[in-house]
Amino acid sequence: MIGPDGKSPGQTPNGHLIRIEHLAKTYQLGEVEVHALRGITLTISRGDFVAIMGASGSGKSTFMNILGCLDKPTRGTYKLEDIDVGSLSRDELAQIRNRNIGFVFQGFNLLSRTSALENVELPLLYASTTQKDRHQRAMRALETVGLSDRVRHYPNQLSGGQQQRVAIARALVNDPSIVLADEPTGNLDSRTSVEVMDIFQQLNQKGITILLVTHEPDIAGFAKRQIVFRDGKIRSDRITPDPRRASEVLKEMPVIDEDDEQ
Repeated sequence: MIGPDGKSPGQTPNGHLIRIEHLAKTYQLGEVEVHALRGITLTISRGDFVAIMGASGSGKSTFMNILGCLDKPTRGTYKLEDIDVGSLSRDELAQIRNRNIGFVFQGFNLLSRTSALENVELPLLYASTTQKDRHQRAMRALETVGLSDRVRHYPNQLSGGQQQRVAIARALVNDPSIVLADEPTGNLDSRTSVEVMDIFQQLNQKGITILLVTHEPDIAGFAKRQIVFRDGKIRSDRITPDPRRASEVLKEMPVIDEDDEQ
């Protein structure tokens, strides 16, 4: 059952945040069946940092949509914090998305006429929180990503890296169980991409579970675990032997003035 705060009462006994068994997704396009996922089984532990890779059409986007409660599987089970997501109603799925999952997108998805602070507050508008509480929680989230001096800035007054940090703060503001990041460095230059990965690694060190879709092997190298999809199945699932440390990589890269980037 979902508790009054929208979250599961506690961690599953085996420590798995996510448990997926025989997950399949089939789309009907006219008379043709498209098998996007073909019986995926895996577990993800609380505090893991997983990179999801695979070519276009491999099934990784469908997989992430199901994890994000944006779609339901055709067969199989998906449990998040011991909640059987496939059995939930549309309203319950919306509640899970808002309170248990933080989303970060390649295109930032910020409202252009809304300040950084107001963008971060948006997920809290759907919760029973006071204006003061929303403001305080959004401020803390922006401080976490190093943007306490940009709270009144609008997206067009921010660099690409700053906009992505606002998006990360928005994903964190509800204290989600998991952050799903879809190509979060896809629109960023090399140094800014590593800066974003540094933020993710710091968050992960604090115990936040992160799943990140990327086409870039060097970005995947920052994760603790790498899962590669092909033809709707998991081609490989391995622990990264020695994950890259973004803070160390940044020391070897030229500094970019974010104000000049805008």
